[in-house]
Amino acid sequence: MILFDIAADNHLTVIREKPFKYEKAEIQQLFEKNLQAITGLEMVKSEFPIKNKRIDTLAFDPQNKAFVIIEYKRERNTSVFDQGITYLNLLLQNREAFLVEYNESLDRHLKRADVDWTQSRVIFVAPDFTENQIEATNFKDLSIDLWKVRRYENKTLAVTPIIKSKTAESFKHFAGSNPGEALKTVIQEIRTYTEEDLLKGKPEKTAELYARFREAILNLTDDIEVKPQKHYVAFKKEGRNIADIEIQSSTLKLFINLKQGALDDPKQLTRDISQIGHHGNGDYGIKISDDKHLEYIMSLVKQAL
Repeated sequence: MILFDIAADNHLTVIREKPFKYEKAEIQQLFEKNLQAITGLEMVKSEFPIKNKRIDTLAFDPQNKAFVIIEYKRERNTSVFDQGITYLNLLLQNREAFLVEYNESLDRHLKRADVDWTQSRVIFVAPDFTENQIEATNFKDLSIDLWKVRRYENKTLAVTPIIKSKTAESFKHFAGSNPGEALKTVIQEIRTYTEEDLLKGKPEKTAELYARFREAILNLTDDIEVKPQKHYVAFKKEGRNIADIEIQSSTLKLFINLKQGALDDPKQLTRDISQIGHHGNGDYGIKISDDKHLEYIMSLVKQAL
């Protein structure tokens, strides 16, 4: 990708990358100061010590009610798979310590039962990753994500999550019949969801309606990622939720990830749900029972791109 600055006379000037001098320190500082804006996560603790490890950034996902560990890579050839499994196992084996840190750091009263431990995950952040690192985490049900981050001369920061391939296999098959203890714990505890899970038991009519809206969202632009969650299907662009669909028995609930007052909806099909508890992201929701307004609804979703 080549970036250009457009001058008033339409003259283009190349915007060059400005590498981080101190990669880990600078990237970590940027992420932690702007964590909610970049990732949608709550900042819990920087440099969190646990056992004989030190977690770079401990965060919490308020949508999935799960802890997220963020690590910033300095060495490009270390194994992100092994390190990721180690940290997931560390989290699962020391739940009380994570709860105590969350409650003390944020002055909250989170209980063990309030956390969905099956949705725990690890994010690695670096200016680049090797092909081996990308391939080692390319499993559809592995809760280890890689995010590229690059800085440019015009004070622009580009954050690009690496999307797992559509043909990615299950890492549980890769683990074999005799996995190590850490890997065994992760396999038993961590749960990833599929669209099939969310469509199970739903009428064929509802499944067909979901398929039509799914295809329409994917056709809005390139590189939209479909990420099924426990209660809904998230549609993401460059790591950020654009829209979410909760599949109910006879209808769909579609959520548009825009803040209150940011959506232009002249037909007023959506409603403000900013003060109402809901599973998806954003302050706008719409209940869908047919595809009568499909094109118009897509014009609303497009505003979140």
